[in-house]
Amino acid sequence: MGKFTQMTTFVEVVARGSLSAAARAEGIAPAMIGRRLDALEARLGVKLLQRTTRKLVLTDEGVAFLEDCQRILGDLDDAEAAVSERSARATGHLMVSAPAGFGRQHVAPLLPSFLAEHRDVTVNLNLNDRVVDVLGEGVDVAIRIASLSDSNLVAVKLADNRRVVVASPLYLKRHGRPQQPADLARHNCLAISSEGSQRGWTFLDDGAPVTIKVGGNMVCNDGAVLHAWALAGKGLAWRSMWEVGEQIASGALTTVLDEFAAPGNDIHAVFAQRRHLPLRIRAFVDFLRRSYAQPEYWRQNG
Repeated sequence: MGKFTQMTTFVEVVARGSLSAAARAEGIAPAMIGRRLDALEARLGVKLLQRTTRKLVLTDEGVAFLEDCQRILGDLDDAEAAVSERSARATGHLMVSAPAGFGRQHVAPLLPSFLAEHRDVTVNLNLNDRVVDVLGEGVDVAIRIASLSDSNLVAVKLADNRRVVVASPLYLKRHGRPQQPADLARHNCLAISSEGSQRGWTFLDDGAPVTIKVGGNMVCNDGAVLHAWALAGKGLAWRSMWEVGEQIASGALTTVLDEFAAPGNDIHAVFAQRRHLPLRIRAFVDFLRRSYAQPEYWRQNG
């Protein structure tokens, strides 16, 4: 059994999440996939995957070996593409992860246009608000709206992300405008909850970020619901411009406390470090960056 076959099988199993899924993709029996992995681990003398009937978990050695395999296979793909007439075309399957709200509003609607430009690419879009394990879950590109600290990943900034406090004109007419963050204690604040706890709102106080615990009669773990409540005049909400920009432009929502707004966590595309990225990943990241760089995009889709 060739080293190359074992390596590609290992990468495919991790990407698809199970031996049976990898076997179906290759058109062989799952037992054959299992024998390849056993032979690979025996040859290396280490355990790469902890396998149960329910899931696969990479060991520390497996994570490191996966990165090396992806780089080697990527190099091979690039070498073949360089000498073939397909080199100018992006090909293959793309696994993309994005936060649920942002993905629904600003990734999913763009995919048809991207695929129309790259007809030899297929995409699996996974919308999930948890931080996915890019290496362990076989994700090609993850969209993240947060500070980034994983040195094993490359981050490409796609767009700015500013957060603002908004309310409907009706709410502000009835309850007045807060003039400083301390005034929020007298307002109904529609806050997002996460894992049973309520998140605070962050502002700048003399140039330093300060997080304020706000209160109100409604909380929710879904930002889209808070957005709808704010539009309905139920209170103040702290939302990203990518979500409320269109309603601000139309006058359906009004921003307050703008002079205290803290810098937002920018929108990034992150992917595993590789010397040569597959063309499909480069093409997808470039497509998103070009789309978001157009000012009219945010006016029409905010």
